[in-house]
Amino acid sequence: MTPSPSSCLHLYNTLTKRVEPFRATDPARVTFYTCGPTVYDDAHIGNFRAFLIADLLRRWIESPLCHVQDTQGNVHAGPRSVRHAMNITDVGHMTDDSAADGGGQDKMDAARSRLLEAKKAGTLPAGTEIDAGDPMAIARFYSDRFLEDARRLGLRVAHEPDMMPRATAYVPAMIALIERLIARGCAYVSGPAGGRAVYFSVHAFESYGRLSGNTLEALRAGAGGRVDDTNQQAKRHPADFLLWKEDAAHLMKWSSPWGQGYPGWHVECSAMAFEVLARAEYPDACVPDGHALIDLHTGGEDNIFPHHECEIAQSCCAFNETPAGAPFARHWLHTRFLLVDGQKMSKSKGNFFTARDLFARGVEPAALRLALVRTHYRTNADFTEQLLKDSQRMVERWRRIETAHGAGAAHPASTQALAAFSQAMHDDLNIAAAIAAINTMAGELTEPTRADADILRQIDGVLGVLSLERPASADTTIGIFAPGIVPEPAIMKKLEQRRAARASKDFAASDAIRDELAAMGYAIKDVAGGRVEVTRL
Repeated sequence: MTPSPSSCLHLYNTLTKRVEPFRATDPARVTFYTCGPTVYDDAHIGNFRAFLIADLLRRWIESPLCHVQDTQGNVHAGPRSVRHAMNITDVGHMTDDSAADGGGQDKMDAARSRLLEAKKAGTLPAGTEIDAGDPMAIARFYSDRFLEDARRLGLRVAHEPDMMPRATAYVPAMIALIERLIARGCAYVSGPAGGRAVYFSVHAFESYGRLSGNTLEALRAGAGGRVDDTNQQAKRHPADFLLWKEDAAHLMKWSSPWGQGYPGWHVECSAMAFEVLARAEYPDACVPDGHALIDLHTGGEDNIFPHHECEIAQSCCAFNETPAGAPFARHWLHTRFLLVDGQKMSKSKGNFFTARDLFARGVEPAALRLALVRTHYRTNADFTEQLLKDSQRMVERWRRIETAHGAGAAHPASTQALAAFSQAMHDDLNIAAAIAAINTMAGELTEPTRADADILRQIDGVLGVLSLERPASADTTIGIFAPGIVPEPAIMKKLEQRRAARASKDFAASDAIRDELAAMGYAIKDVAGGRVEVTRL
C-alpha cells in the first residue's frame, strides 16, 4: 500500500520557518551535509549533541520505517541510502570567526600554546607524542581524538573517511570557488598587495538574510564595533564577508592569486559540500534553476548566522544557473544549545565536559548518547547527573528485552510500540514520544520473546544506543563518578572487593569497605544495574 503524505517525514525548516514535508531530489539517495568539528581542541558534549542529532536524523531517513516525499509530493517508503558528509575543519581559522573579518587568535596557534603548556606541566595524556610546533600535527592529534569519541558514540559518518573531508585538502577547491565568484561579479579584491582581502558582496544575493531573519539595513546599522575599522574601510557593505585573507605571517597559509594567505571560514563548507556530494551530478558546477545542490544541511543553532547564511549566498552565486535559482540546500535543520544544570557550559564554572571526560568517569557511551539525543532538537537540552542516571537505567531496562531468547510471536505491545515510534519520528523527530513508546513496551513485556527483541533492535537501528560497546573494564561497569573524581586504581580495587563481598552476601565486609572509602574521602551509593555512585564527602 502506498504511504499517505501525512505519514511521511516532516521537519522544521529553518529557511522557511515552518514544519514541512522533507523532500528529496532522489528519495532513494538523499544528500546530507553536517557542519563538523574544528579540531584545535577536544569536542565538548554540546558539539556532540548537534552531531548526534544529525546522526539520529540520518539513521531515521535510512530506516525501512521512514517515508519521504520527492519534489513532486509523491511518498516513498524506505530503506534508502544517505550520502552524509561532515567536514573536519583543520585550517587555522580565528578564535572569533563569528566576526565578519575573523578576529582574535589563530585557532591552531591557540592549540599550540595550550599543548606546549600541557607538555611543560606534564599533563599531556599518557603516551602522547606530538610536535606542538607543527599545526598539521596538532590537527591530526585532535582529529584522531574526535574520531575515537565519535565512533564510541555511534556516529555512522565517523566510519566513512571518504565522507569526512578535511578542509586543508580542499583549499584548491575553495580558491576555484572564489575565482568563480569574482568572475560572476559577486566578490571583489580589496587592499594593497601584501594585505589584500577578497570579500563576498552581499548585494549580489538579494535573499541574503532569509535564513537568519537579518536584513542588510539592520546589519549596516549594527556594524559599529563589530568589525575592525581598517577592514571596514576596505568593504563596500558592513556585511560583506571574508573569502580570502592575504597574510604571509599566518601559521597556516597557501598560495593563491591574491597572495599567500588563508581562506575565510564560510567558504570551506560550500566547496566541500559541492565536491563531495554534488560534483558527480553537476560536473560543470552549474545547477539548473529549480534544483537544490543538496537535500539537507544541519548544524548547531550558532551556525545559522553568519556561517550558514554566508554558505547559502556564496553557494547560490557560485553554483546556480542564476543566484536566485534555488537554495543551496532544500532543507535546513539546526539543533539548539546544550546547557549543564541550567547554565551555559564554561570551564570557569567547572561545568564543561568533553565526551572523554565522561567516559573516564565511568559513563557508558550508550547512556551518554541517549542523554544527548532524548531532548527534542528544537529545545535547549539540560545536561544533568540525573539525566545521565535516568538514561543509564533506561538502557539497562531495554537490554532486558534485547537479550530475550523466549520462543513465540511478538507481543502486541511490541508491534504497537513500533507503530508509535514510527509516527513520532515522522513528526519532526518527536524523540520524547518515540522513547515513551519504547518504555511503554518495556513496561508491558514481562516475558519478552526473540521476536520482541528483533523489534527493539529495529528501533535501536535508529536510536543507535544498544549497539554501542558495552564496557568491559571495572572503571566503567562499577562506578558512576561525580565531576572531578578520577577512577584511580585504589578506589576501583575497593569497589571490586565490595562488589564481590555483596555477591557472596558478606555484608559485614561490604560495610567495612564502605567505611574504608569514607576514610579516603569518598561516599558511595548503590544504584540500579549493580553500580555505585561515587561522590566526595
